[in-house]
Amino acid sequence: MTATDLRYRLEHRVVLTVRALTRVLPQPMLRALGAGIGLTFYAVDRAHRRLSVAQLRAAFPSRSERECRDIARRMFSHFGHLLVAMLEMSMRTPDEVRARMEFEGEERVRAALARGKGVIVFSGHFGYWEMMIAGHPLVLPPMTLVVRPLSNPYLDSLLETMRSHTGNQLIRRQGGLRRILRALQANECVGILIDQHIQGSDAVVVDFFDRPAATTAALATLALRTGAPLIPAFTMALPGGRYKLIYEHPVEPPDPASPDPVRELTQRCSDVLEMYVRRHPHLWLWMHRRWRDVPAREDRIPGMFPAAAPDEGEQSE
Repeated sequence: MTATDLRYRLEHRVVLTVRALTRVLPQPMLRALGAGIGLTFYAVDRAHRRLSVAQLRAAFPSRSERECRDIARRMFSHFGHLLVAMLEMSMRTPDEVRARMEFEGEERVRAALARGKGVIVFSGHFGYWEMMIAGHPLVLPPMTLVVRPLSNPYLDSLLETMRSHTGNQLIRRQGGLRRILRALQANECVGILIDQHIQGSDAVVVDFFDRPAATTAALATLALRTGAPLIPAFTMALPGGRYKLIYEHPVEPPDPASPDPVRELTQRCSDVLEMYVRRHPHLWLWMHRRWRDVPAREDRIPGMFPAAAPDEGEQSE
């Protein structure tokens, strides 16, 4: 057994232990556990703490260093709670999950599906997106999720089980185009996250917080090719361990005469995500190096989230 495999197995065992605890702890203790995990990483993970503050300062130039540090601290706490919450929700039955979900705008998805061209539901690493994955199939047709595998194969298998336990299907982003097209042709929902840095020919550069950010072109390309509506979706926490899934109005496609329809549509989608992040900055994943003008050394150590395995032709981050 290699040192890497041993580390992967230990990480998996720790996650399973926390997952087992979530089954018996009341909601206040779950929140405290999640906050404790997040704040522990805030204290010890200097590289991602610096990265988060640096990106916050660049995104909000009018905010002070102290304000940005406070947002970063709250962000670590939030994502610690998200980790615990998604583990706890994965231990519940579909009926138990449904009882803790509220929905707003789901009629927009049904209206879009009535057109018969499928629907692309998009979001970012914002709020409680994993709760959206769990709750969506309980009131709407299941989603086909476009994902990147984790570098830890044991955690990747666990995450696949968690994301599919209410009915979703998963497609690996690398080489998954045909399956995505088949899902849309079958009038299904396809789920994509749009806020990770993308390299190579699949990228289009748009403005995100007034800075150029390489973004997946797949979202706009698929929508323009198939006619599938693009619906932004976000999940917010409610009191008592409950969640609200919000489906926004579909993003309007660009004029057919647009000189660069893919970039224009990608920009419109990024603008919706930015609107939510500006309202609630502590709910977005600032510890991910979204803009590549940040020194690369800042995110080369393990953080509180397992790293995604690189796609073919990409370098691991």
